[in-house]
Amino acid sequence: MKRLLKSLLFLCLLHLPGAFAQDDAAEPLESAESPDELAVMVGTTHPEMLAAIREARSTLDEFLDIASHPEPEMSTFKLKIVLREDKNIEYFWVTPFQASAEGFEGTLANAPDLLRNVSLGDTIRFTRGEIIDWGYVRDGRQVGSRTVCVLLKYMEKWTADYFRQNNGFDC
Repeated sequence: MKRLLKSLLFLCLLHLPGAFAQDDAAEPLESAESPDELAVMVGTTHPEMLAAIREARSTLDEFLDIASHPEPEMSTFKLKIVLREDKNIEYFWVTPFQASAEGFEGTLANAPDLLRNVSLGDTIRFTRGEIIDWGYVRDGRQVGSRTVCVLLKYMEKWTADYFRQNNGFDC
């Protein structure tokens, strides 16, 4: 049961694209009775989220260099991107990924809530301009993932504590 809960919570964290509302509200959950209720609404115009995105983008070249020459204790390199379909906007983690002639390509690591033109596991192409965050694991601890660190502030405490302890988040 503990393993199932850990898997569900990790998938919810990966699935936090729905955690970005299209407004600037930040709404912590009062109670989460099911994994579907773990999403946190933090708009991309929220000052903390904007700062996290700016910082991630300003250090993207450094991350890409590290990802192309990883040390043995590094793993799980990922990019977070924004995709649009009509008026719907959604955020996805992409792992693994690689540079391509047009920019990047990689595998969607979470299922969409709003978009119908992509699915979990799809190989997609995207540009540098669509990248809003990056992350990887070093010695069992998360590096980067700045947007997740913002979201952790607005999760219910037990959920945020769980991710920090079991998934290596130090934020």
